[in-house]
Amino acid sequence: MDDSLDWGIENKVAIVTGGSEGIGLATAMRLAQAGAKVVICGRSHAKLDAAMESLAPYANSIKAMVADVSEVVSIESLVNQTLAWQGGVDILVNNAGTANRGAFESLSDAYWQADFDLKLFAAVRLSRLVVPLMRARGGGRIINVTNIGAKSPREGTMPTTVTRAAGLAMTKALSKELAPDQILVNAVCIGLIKAGQHAARAQRESKDLEALYLTMSKEIPLGRVGEAHEAANVILFLASNLASYVTGTSINIDGGSAAVL
Repeated sequence: MDDSLDWGIENKVAIVTGGSEGIGLATAMRLAQAGAKVVICGRSHAKLDAAMESLAPYANSIKAMVADVSEVVSIESLVNQTLAWQGGVDILVNNAGTANRGAFESLSDAYWQADFDLKLFAAVRLSRLVVPLMRARGGGRIINVTNIGAKSPREGTMPTTVTRAAGLAMTKALSKELAPDQILVNAVCIGLIKAGQHAARAQRESKDLEALYLTMSKEIPLGRVGEAHEAANVILFLASNLASYVTGTSINIDGGSAAVL
């Protein structure tokens, strides 16, 4: 990262959900490198411990908290603990989520509800809690991490493409509502980015992970699967003062694979 750039987030306070691995972890590192104070959360103690080991050079700037953002009480605790640590919130990265999908008729109401709770309502509830805090500090940033399937869904991708599309609608509407408060709301739409779920898939299918990525890359115009830090770079930009006139938009991070912008 270019340390000569003034990102304008020195000592700003950020919450990154799903921050124990992948894009969330890479984002926390980028934000800390730029001078922010960062809270990462996740459901697994073990994964958070491993994340903090990888973030050791920034240990004074990052705090890990166990939280299940699909639960209201857990969300409230996360925000309260952040306030106790740093006294406010300036940046929220709603990154928690999984790629739940299946054939439409096979999906129960409970399966749909769990997906909405994790991906949409977590973002709604967290945003609702931090907006007054951001307003009191003169502004802020909300960045919703979603998926290119939200714009161009394929068969067999519900409920995740539906909940992700709802996240895009929330982003657009909220950006207009919060613009007078200088709270900028944007989304990033992720394509194929290297993640732990791919390693699990390779193991299930008894495939070599790099061979799996090579197969995946055939669908991508740039010819490769993306890296977590490449998504984190865009999220950092949206969180920074360099994006001071950007709100209500979504940026594809997909190597050119989306069918629509």
